[in-house]
Amino acid sequence: MTPALRLRGLSRRFGKTIAVDQLDLEVPRGSFYGFVGPNGAGKTTTLSMATGLLRPDAGTAEVAGIDVWRSPTEAKRRMGVLADSVMLFNKLTGEQLVTYSGLLRGMSRDTVAPRCADLLRVLGLQEASGTLVQDYSAGMTKKVALASAMIHAPELLVLDEPFEAVDPVSARTIRGLLESYVASGGTVILSSHVMDMVQRMCTHVGIIAHGRLLASGTLDQVRGDTDLESRFVELVGLDGGDQELSWLRL
Repeated sequence: MTPALRLRGLSRRFGKTIAVDQLDLEVPRGSFYGFVGPNGAGKTTTLSMATGLLRPDAGTAEVAGIDVWRSPTEAKRRMGVLADSVMLFNKLTGEQLVTYSGLLRGMSRDTVAPRCADLLRVLGLQEASGTLVQDYSAGMTKKVALASAMIHAPELLVLDEPFEAVDPVSARTIRGLLESYVASGGTVILSSHVMDMVQRMCTHVGIIAHGRLLASGTLDQVRGDTDLESRFVELVGLDGGDQELSWLRL
């Protein structure tokens, strides 16, 4: 079966810094894939190249076998993206933003309207649907961006830190929504720093550091006989974790 996402030799340099170094990755269809790594590991850069937001220096990215850079319209039609720090049209209301995202995908207004209402209701944004996005809190902004990514029912969802700034109740709702989506045949790629959450939610995981993929496979294959956090530290290395400051004592 063609993978939901296939990366081959993906590379990107910023000046003298190598952000992603000839990275190969396959994400199986129907998987809940956790993409984890320390700060500066290359997670966001990798996902930006994989989804057509950042052109790679070398390598290829394919969504359902479609080259993201040779056939961008066809590839992007199949995915929904919640990117890190991408500006939204914040002069629109929440309802207008999600509606616009659906119309931009070529959906009819008759289809968009009920889907938009459903998403805003499930994500707890119904009362704020008429509020400008610029007046949303950080958590509300994250949720309306997620709704915009899901409105067209894509085959693949690529989510960069989707739970950041989201309250526990909303986080639980989002988890249920994503788990139901995967159970119905969708694929989720989730970038996160929270190992416990990745371990609870994901069926597969990839660990990246210094722009290179250190491990990839099912959750059980990657963590082995230990927990994911311990395996992560083993692969990435413990930098300063055993240090203390003599002056920081009361």
